[in-house]
Amino acid sequence: MSNTEAEKTAVRLVNLFHEYTGKDDRITKENLLKMMKENFPNFLSACDKRGKNYLSNVFEKHDKNRDNEIDFSEFLATLGDIANDYHEHSHGAPLCSGENQ
Repeated sequence: MSNTEAEKTAVRLVNLFHEYTGKDDRITKENLLKMMKENFPNFLSACDKRGKNYLSNVFEKHDKNRDNEIDFSEFLATLGDIANDYHEHSHGAPLCSGENQ
């Protein structure tokens, strides 16, 4: 099996998800917020400085099926919003300035 950087990144995302899931392979609101605080402190700090409380609605926004848990696809959507913001930041936008916040 190849171990490209892209493949390693995909495996890291799966591992990050599993670090915060329960036996049902889903993340509770409490664990999603914990994951965000532990893994994205700079992003959250930038949001706070811009007057945006990202954590206040991230769970509700991404719990698309309203089952009060985040499955893997919902988790990826959450990370996708953050990655998109970092992409915009790479082009000069302030961090946490995207429409997804």
